Amino acid sequence: IYTSSLCGMSEPFTNETFHTDRPDLSECFQLSVLAWLPCIFLWAAFPIYVYYLKRTSRGYIMMSLLNRFKTVFGLFLWIVCWTDLFYTFHELRSGNTQPPIYFVTPLVLGMTMLLATFLIQYERLHGVQSSGVLFIFWFLSVLCALVPFRSKILKDVPDKLRFTTFYIYFGLILFELILCCFNEKPPLFSNVVTDPNPCPETTAGFLSTVTFWWFTSLAIKGYKRPLESKDLWSLNKRDSSEEMVPKLLKEWDKEQAKAKSDQLLTNQAVYAKPQPSATNHVSGGTGGNESSPEEAEVLLSSHKAAPHQPSFLRALIKAFGPYFLIGSLFKLLQDSITFINPQLLSMLINFTKDKSAPDWWGYTLAFLMFFTAILQTLILHTHFQYCFVTGMNVRTALIGAIYRKALVITNAAKRSSTVGEIVNLMSVDAQRFMDLTTFLNMLWSAPLQIMLALYFLWQNLGPSVLAGVAVMVMLIPFNAFIAMKTRAYQVQQMQHKDARIKLMNEILNGIKVLKLYAWENSFKDKVLAIRQKELKVLRKTAYLGALSTMAWTSAPFLVALTTFAVYVTVDENNVLDAEKAFVSLSLFNILRFPLNMLPQVISSLVQASVSLKRIQNFLSHDELDPSSVDRKNTGSDFAVSVVNGKFTWAKEDQPVLHNINVMVPQGSLVAVVGHVGCGKSSLISALLGDMEKQEGEVSVRGSVAYVPQQAWIQNATLRDNILFGNSFNEQKYHRVLDACALTPDLEVLPGGDMTEIGEKGINLSGGQRQRVSLARALYSNADVYLLDDPLSAVDAHVAKHIFDNLIGPEGVLKGKTRILVTHGISFLPQVDNIVVMVDGRVSEMGSYQELLKQNGAFAEFLRNYALEDIIEEDEMSIMSGDSDNLRCRSVRRHGCSQRRHPEPQEKKKPQEMEKLIQAEAAETGRVKSKVFLEYAKAVGLGLSVIICLLYGCQSAASIGANIWLSEWTNDASLNNTKENVNMRVGVYAALGIAQGVLVMISSFTLAMGNIGAAKKLHFNLLINKLHTPQSFFDTTPIGRIINRFSKDIYVIDEALPSTILMFLGTFFVSLSTMIVIVSSTPYFAIVIVPLAAIYVVVQRFYVATSRQLKRLESVSRSPIYSHFSETVTGSSVIRAYGRHDAFVHMSDMKVDDNQKSYYPGIVSNRWLGVRIEFIGNCIVLFAALFAVGGKNTLNPGLVGLSVSYALQVTMSLNWMVRMTSDLENNIVAVERVKEYSETETEAPWEVEDKKPPPEWPMKGNVEFNQYCVRYREGLDLVLKNITLSVKGGEKVIGIVGRTGAGKSSMTLSLFRLLEAAGGEITIDSVKISEIGLHDLRSKLTIIPQEPVLFSGTLRMNLDPFDKYSDEEVWKALEHSHLSRFVSNQSAKLEMECSEGGENLSVGQRQLVCLARALLRKTRILILDEATAAIDLETDDLIQSTIRTQFEESTVFTIAHRLNTIMDYTRVLVLDKGQIAEFDTPTNLISQRGIFYGMAKDAGLAQ
Repeated sequence: IYTSSLCGMSEPFTNETFHTDRPDLSECFQLSVLAWLPCIFLWAAFPIYVYYLKRTSRGYIMMSLLNRFKTVFGLFLWIVCWTDLFYTFHELRSGNTQPPIYFVTPLVLGMTMLLATFLIQYERLHGVQSSGVLFIFWFLSVLCALVPFRSKILKDVPDKLRFTTFYIYFGLILFELILCCFNEKPPLFSNVVTDPNPCPETTAGFLSTVTFWWFTSLAIKGYKRPLESKDLWSLNKRDSSEEMVPKLLKEWDKEQAKAKSDQLLTNQAVYAKPQPSATNHVSGGTGGNESSPEEAEVLLSSHKAAPHQPSFLRALIKAFGPYFLIGSLFKLLQDSITFINPQLLSMLINFTKDKSAPDWWGYTLAFLMFFTAILQTLILHTHFQYCFVTGMNVRTALIGAIYRKALVITNAAKRSSTVGEIVNLMSVDAQRFMDLTTFLNMLWSAPLQIMLALYFLWQNLGPSVLAGVAVMVMLIPFNAFIAMKTRAYQVQQMQHKDARIKLMNEILNGIKVLKLYAWENSFKDKVLAIRQKELKVLRKTAYLGALSTMAWTSAPFLVALTTFAVYVTVDENNVLDAEKAFVSLSLFNILRFPLNMLPQVISSLVQASVSLKRIQNFLSHDELDPSSVDRKNTGSDFAVSVVNGKFTWAKEDQPVLHNINVMVPQGSLVAVVGHVGCGKSSLISALLGDMEKQEGEVSVRGSVAYVPQQAWIQNATLRDNILFGNSFNEQKYHRVLDACALTPDLEVLPGGDMTEIGEKGINLSGGQRQRVSLARALYSNADVYLLDDPLSAVDAHVAKHIFDNLIGPEGVLKGKTRILVTHGISFLPQVDNIVVMVDGRVSEMGSYQELLKQNGAFAEFLRNYALEDIIEEDEMSIMSGDSDNLRCRSVRRHGCSQRRHPEPQEKKKPQEMEKLIQAEAAETGRVKSKVFLEYAKAVGLGLSVIICLLYGCQSAASIGANIWLSEWTNDASLNNTKENVNMRVGVYAALGIAQGVLVMISSFTLAMGNIGAAKKLHFNLLINKLHTPQSFFDTTPIGRIINRFSKDIYVIDEALPSTILMFLGTFFVSLSTMIVIVSSTPYFAIVIVPLAAIYVVVQRFYVATSRQLKRLESVSRSPIYSHFSETVTGSSVIRAYGRHDAFVHMSDMKVDDNQKSYYPGIVSNRWLGVRIEFIGNCIVLFAALFAVGGKNTLNPGLVGLSVSYALQVTMSLNWMVRMTSDLENNIVAVERVKEYSETETEAPWEVEDKKPPPEWPMKGNVEFNQYCVRYREGLDLVLKNITLSVKGGEKVIGIVGRTGAGKSSMTLSLFRLLEAAGGEITIDSVKISEIGLHDLRSKLTIIPQEPVLFSGTLRMNLDPFDKYSDEEVWKALEHSHLSRFVSNQSAKLEMECSEGGENLSVGQRQLVCLARALLRKTRILILDEATAAIDLETDDLIQSTIRTQFEESTVFTIAHRLNTIMDYTRVLVLDKGQIAEFDTPTNLISQRGIFYGMAKDAGLAQ
C-alpha cells in the first residue's frame, strides 16, 4: 500500500533485481530509500555535531578558495534539487500528475543540501579543518547515486530535464566529495602556528586521521636514521598535564566536598547529645582516655560510614568517562560488524552451490566482505586510539595528582607511606590503570560477542552447539590452574636470579682477590649451582607453557570437533554441509578472542581496584593547613612571634611543644639551644607550618629561607642548587660562595659550579652539602632565616669562618632576622638572644650574660658542655701532630671520591656510544643473520631443523584436518552421508589430536632448545669473565658487565623463547593460509608477491621506528620517578622557599616529556595495524574473487576452506610484525653476551707439561732479571730493568718509595696479574712465565691492602675448597687473634658474613685475611701493608704473628709507615720504576739518600 500511494507503482523490488545478468533496482526504491539514506544520516548527526562544535571551538578559519568552492557547489546543489521540485509543480499545472515521491524527494534533498552548506560555514567559524560528518555524507550520497547513474544510462529516458539535472547533481556531489578530502588551513591564533614541532594530527584531514596516514612522516624519518627526542612532536594540548591534572582534581575536590557535607549531616544526626562533652573530653582528657571519643564515633557511625568516603572512581569517571565512551561506541559498532562476515561467507558458499546464480552477485559479495573488513579495521583502531589516549591521560592525571598531594601532606600521613611506596603509586599503580583502560571495554564487549556468536551458531547448528561451549568452559579452569602455577614458578625464579646476580656482583667487585688467591673455580661452581636451580625452574615453566600453548591452539579444534560430532550423531537427518561447517568455524574463531580475554581483563580489574584503593587512600590524607602560620602580619615589630603555641606532629599524637612563647625582634640573631630531642628542630618546623598547630598563634613576617639539619640537595648542577630558581647574578653569587667557604671546593670539583651532583648529593661530602644548603638560603635573600644546626656537619675552622662571615653579628646576614639552632657553645656569647629549650618547653630566654646570672638550666647546660669542650681541645692538641696527616688523608679520600664521580660521566659517553654502536649493528642485515646463526648453533643446528620440521608437521596436520572437513562437507552434495559418518568423524578427530600432540612436542623441543642455549651462553660468558685479565676490569665499569649477566641473560632465558614461540606460531599460520588459498585457487599466487612486498616495507618502517620510540620512552621515564622521590624528601624545603608551583611545573614537564615519546608509540601500533589489516583484507578479497571466478570448477567445501582461512589471517599477520620487531630487539642480547664471551683471556690456569713439582718452591729464592712491566698496551713502563735476588727465608725485604714509584706493581708482577714486557722472574729456578697461573698463584700468599670478604660462611671465606680440617682452621684463627671473637658467635665457623663483610669491623676483616695467609702457609709471603683502616694495635698483632709464623718464608713488605720496617734485613727503595737504593736500613740512613729523606719526614731520623 505504502509504495503504491507514494510512488504510484505496485512493487518496490522487481524480478529485475536478482535472476538476470543486468540487475537493477526499481525506480521507486531509487527515489525513496537511496535518495533519503544520506539525508537521514546528516539530519540525525546534525544536532549532536553542532553541540560538539559549540563546546570545542578552535578559533575561526579565514575564508579560502577551497571553502568558497565548497559553498558555491552546495548552493548549486540546492538549486538543482529545487529545479526538479519546480518542474514537478510545472507538470502538475500542465495536467501531468506525478506521484507524491516526486515532490517529497527533491524537497528533502534541497533542504539537506542547504543544511550541508550551512555546516560548511559553521565548521569554518569553529576552526574545523576537515570534517568527518560531511565526508561520510558526501560519500554516502555518491554511493547511493551510483545505482540511478547506471540505470538511467541503461534505460532510455523520456524525461530529458530530470535526466540532465540528475547528472549535474551527480557531478556536483562527486566534486564535493573530492574537495572534502582536502584540508583547510589551521585556524587563526591556534598554537600550531607557534609550535616549533606540532603534531600533524591536529591538522590532519578526516581520511588521514582514520587511516593514521599522518604518522607516516615519522615512520619514514625513523627508518632513515634512529629517532632522537628532538624529532618527536610536541604533545597535543588536550593531553598535556596542565589540561588533564586540573580536570581530575576538580572532580576529586567536588567529591571530597560532597563527602564532607554528607559527613556533617550524618554527624549532626549521630552526635545530637554527646557532642559538647566529647570535645571537652578530648582536650582536657589525659593520654589514657584520649582515644575513646574516636572509638565512640566509629561505633556510632559504622553503620553510616559508607557516604563518608569520597569516591575516587567517580571522579575518574566524571573526568575521563565522556571521552572514553566515544571509544566504547566504536567498540559496539565493531562488535556488530564482526558478525557480518560469517553471514556473507555463508551467502558466498550458497552462491557457489547454486550454479545458476549470476556472477555479479558473487563479485558483490566478495567486495562486500572486503568493505566490511575495511570498515571493521578502521573502527577497531579508532576505538583503540580512544582507549589508549584515555589510558595515557589517566596516567598523566594520576601522576600529577599524586605529585601535588605529596607536596602538601602532613607529617603524620608521610609516616604512613614511605617514599618508595609513593613512587610505586606513581609507577606501578598508574601503569595498571593505563593497562586496564585499553581492555576495559572487553568487560561488556566479550559477553556480548559470546552471546551473539552463540546465537548465530544456534541458528546454524541447533542445540549441539552446547557441546562445544561445554568444552570451552572446561578449558577455563585448566588455563587458570596453569596460570597460577606459572606465577608461583616465576616468583621462585626471581629469587634464584637475584641470588645469582648478587653473587656475580661480589665476584666482579672482588675479582682481583679471587685472582690473587686462585679461587676462581670455587666461585664458578657456586654460580653454576644457582644457575642450575634457575634452569630447573625455567624447565618446569616451559612444560607448563607447552601445555597451555597446546590448550590454546587445540581449543577451537576440540570445540569444532565435539560440536560437529554431536551434530551429525544426534539426528540421522542432520547433514554437515560446507555452509554449516565453515560458517561455524569462523564463528568459533571469533569466540576464541573474548573467551581468552575475559580472565585477563578480570584479573587486571582486580589489580586495578587494589591500586584504586591505594591511590584513593593516599589522596585522602590530611593536608597541611596553609593558614596555620600567619605570613601577612605587618602590625607588630616582631619578625617572628609565637604566642601560646601548642604543636604536635600528628593529630592523635601527644603534643611535642607546649605553651611556646617566642618573640624575635626584626633583624636580631637568636640561638636555640638544648639537649638532644628537646624540640629545637620541632620549633623550626612549627615556624615553617609543618606541624599541626593545636592552640596559639604563629606569625612570620616576610619571606623565609630554611636550612634543614640534613642538607637536601637536588640532582642538578651545583649552581642550580644554589640559585634554586632565582635569576643568576654574578657578583652576588660569588659573594655567597665566599661567605659559605665554597670557593676552594669548586676548584676540586671536576666541572666547577657546573658539576652535576648525583642524587641526594652523593658526590659531595657532608660538610659540602651543608654549605651548599647554606648558600642556597643566603642567595634567596629572604627576610627570615631559619637555620637548623647547619654548623655541626662542617669542620670546626669552617664553622668558625661561616659564623663570622655569614651568620654572626659581622656576617653578610646582619640586619636580617636569624634563628639558629646550634650545639656550638663558642658562638653563644655573640648572639642577641638565646632560647633554652627543655622537654618541648621554653625554659629560659635572654642574652648570654642574663642567662648566666640566672644560673638555671642554661648555666647547667654550659657547664656540662664547656668541660667537654676543654677535653676536646686537649685532644685536638694531642692529635694536632697527626692532624696534617689526617687532613691529607681525608683530602686524598675526597680526591678519590671526586675523581670517582666524573668517571661515570666520562663512562656514560662511551656507554651511549656503545649503545648507539649496538643499535647500528643490530640494524644492518648482515650482522643479524650471523647472530641468528649463532643462536641456532647454541640451540644446536640439528635441533633447530627438527623444531622447524615439527612446526611444519603441526601446520600440515591442521591443514589436513580442515581439508578433510571440506571433503566431508562435500558428501552432502553427493548424498552419500549416512555410510561414512563414523569414518569422517574418526579421521577428523585423529588429525586434530595429532595436531595438538605435535604442538605440544614442538613447544617442548623449542623450550628445551632455548634452555640449552641459555645454559651454554651463560656458561661461556661466565668462564670467559673469570679468565679475563685484570686490565679489562680496570677499564670496564662493573655495571656494564653485570648488565650482561642480569638483563641480557634474562632476555635469553625468558623473553626470547616466548618471542620465538609466538613468531614461529604466527609465521606457520600465515604460511599455511597462503598454501591453502593457493592450492584451492592457483591464481592467487600472482597476488602474493605485491602483497608480500608491501608487507615487508611496512614491517621494516615499523620495526625501525617503534624500537627507537620504546627506547626513548624508557629513557624519559626514570627522571619522573627520581625527581619525585627527591621532591618528597625535600618537601619542607620546597614549601619554605615557596617553590611549590615551580616544582609542580617541573614534574608536569617531565611527565609530558615522557608522554611525548609514548604517544607516537601508541600511534605507531595503530598505523601498523591499519596497514597490515588492509593487506589481510586484500587477501580475503582476492580469495573470494578467485573463488567466484573459478566457481564452476570448485566445490563449495574448498571455497569455504580458503575464505575462512583468509578471514583469520589478519590477526596472525599483525602479530608476526610485532614478533619480528621483538625478536630483533631481543636477539641483540645474544650478540651482547657473545661479545663479552669472546674478550681476550689471560694465560691458561694450568700448563700440563710444565707443571712444577708439588713441593715447589722449597727454598723461596726470588730473582728479578732485567724485569720491565707496563699496565696496558700503549702505556709507559712502570718498572724498568729491575734486577735483584733475594735468598730463601730472608726475613723481610721492605719495599718503600713515594706514591707511584711502582711498589704495588712489583707484587702484581710476582702474581702475573701484569705480564712482563721484558726480562723474567724466577722462583727457585723455575721461570714463572712458563707455568700455569693457578700453579703459580696457589704457591704464593698475599695479605692485600683492602681486606675483601665474600658473603657466605666464615669457613668458606678462609677455605673455599675445603682443603683443610677444622683443627687447622681454628689454629689459624687462634694465631690471627680471631678465635675468641669467633667462638663467641653462636654459629662458630658457620657464622654468616654479609656482603663485603659488613658485619665485621675493618680490623677484624684484616685479621681474617691474615688467617687466610696462615692457612696456606707458603714459602713466599707478600704483605701489602694496610694503611688507613687499621688501628696501631691490630697492626702490631699482624707484625708479631708474621715474625713468628712465617720464620722460614721469604717475606716482602710494601711499607707505608717506615717505623714497621726499621728492623728489616734489607730495604728496597724504588723511584720512578727503578731501583734507587737497596741495603740495610742503617746503611741507607747513613747514605743520606732518598730513604733518609723519607725517614726524616716521618721523624725517625734527625
